[in-house]
Amino acid sequence: MKENKATICEVLGWNQVNPENLSFLNAMGVDGLSVNGLPVVTDKSKAEEIKQMADFVRSFGLKVYDMRWSVPDWGAITNGRENRDEQIDLCCSAIRAIGSAGVSFCGYTFMSIGHFRTMPKNGRGGAKYSAFNLDEFKQNNPIQPEKISKEKLWENIEYFLRKVIPVTEEVGVKLALHPDDPPIDVSLGGSPRIIISPENYQKVFDLLPSESNAMLFCQGCFSEMGVDVIRSIKDFAEKNKICMVHFRNIRGNPYNFVETFIDEGEIDMYETMKAYYDSGFFWTFYS
Repeated sequence: MKENKATICEVLGWNQVNPENLSFLNAMGVDGLSVNGLPVVTDKSKAEEIKQMADFVRSFGLKVYDMRWSVPDWGAITNGRENRDEQIDLCCSAIRAIGSAGVSFCGYTFMSIGHFRTMPKNGRGGAKYSAFNLDEFKQNNPIQPEKISKEKLWENIEYFLRKVIPVTEEVGVKLALHPDDPPIDVSLGGSPRIIISPENYQKVFDLLPSESNAMLFCQGCFSEMGVDVIRSIKDFAEKNKICMVHFRNIRGNPYNFVETFIDEGEIDMYETMKAYYDSGFFWTFYS
């Protein structure tokens, strides 16, 4: 039975997991970590390093909930290049190590090219808000021919899932797919984007039905999609597809938005928290 409280996590890089940071997070009341930048798992010694790190975190009263694999050429997987099987094998080795370390989730994205932002905007107290404006982006970035098609991206994510889901099922790790950001149906940098809507998430889940084929519900990205965020929370939580939540808020629309402090965006964060709770999901939140 799940503990009846939200679990608050912070993100640290592999090299940031040290006594000073862990003591600080424990003092602040943080429950656990999402750790990225893992060593590439090429042998048992690297897998043992990962287990030792998770045990080290536990010794400070925290828990690692999420780890992200590292591979030398992730783009070979998303773009379907000849060496993708070698890179997928490294992902599988990392997943086995993550499972052996007692970590529940493995977050990832599936984009031919990464996230995009334009110049930050000034916010409350002089803070700089992460922002995206499509018109500004187009002014500063010449339109490029598409290097890969949507159809090929869909083929590539299905190929990837068919290779890795059996491994996740074997070791008890859930894959948590993060949306494309910004989640818009526009080619950016010569690449289309496919993880951009609730419907496309469902398409991913239908490609390979499995409890391990799940999502990182980035509330900011779902707001950016321009969809009913509360309805999406309830829908995916009731299907038991949400592993973790990025508890974020924004102002704007899919093509022109800023990320704000959580109390000043357009989404009622109290209502979203109620939606998670009422739908049976109330743990593993981080920003």
